[in-house]
Amino acid sequence: MELLIFIFVSVGIIIIPGPNVLVIISTCITHGKVRGLQTVAGTSTAMLIQLLIAALGTTYFVSILTKGFIWLKWAGVVYLIYLGITHIVIALQSHKPPSPITAIGSFQRGFWVSLTNPKTILFFGAFLPQFTVQGAPYLPQVAILSAIFWLLAVILDSAYALLSSRLILLFQSKNLLKYKNGLCGSLYIGAGSLLAGTKNA
Repeated sequence: MELLIFIFVSVGIIIIPGPNVLVIISTCITHGKVRGLQTVAGTSTAMLIQLLIAALGTTYFVSILTKGFIWLKWAGVVYLIYLGITHIVIALQSHKPPSPITAIGSFQRGFWVSLTNPKTILFFGAFLPQFTVQGAPYLPQVAILSAIFWLLAVILDSAYALLSSRLILLFQSKNLLKYKNGLCGSLYIGAGSLLAGTKNA
């Protein structure tokens, strides 16, 4: 029963669009489904690191580590705002398409955006222990819960990527290309705003 509640709550948390989802959608609309899924691989890899830190670290250690990396969060904000402005500038320039990105570039985009959100580690540190059973070994329980959460995140983020990639068909016309770039620029700036608005404690 506890496991079902955990899964239900996790799905509710993951499905709400945050910086990760907005970046995945933007990448899919601009560069296609494959690049979007590569971005999901990046966000998922960063999430594994965050889950590991949250599982192994004490609350105090996680809090200190997160506050120590506050600069990383603002680096992520600047990066997202930069991507957003770049796309909006392209949208204002005739019908110039955005510069293509490589598989590594897509992966790194997702990885750094996900890793630069310090709230995620704190959230995992507070969320996962609520579903552990007292008296049973702690680490195996957290490992299982982390694996379940991670798999759900991969599945749902991939679903976002596959669904949003269908929007490309709406922007095939050159007349609509600038609107695609404008939309993607707005999504990147929105993701940056969400990240900037996160608190660190």
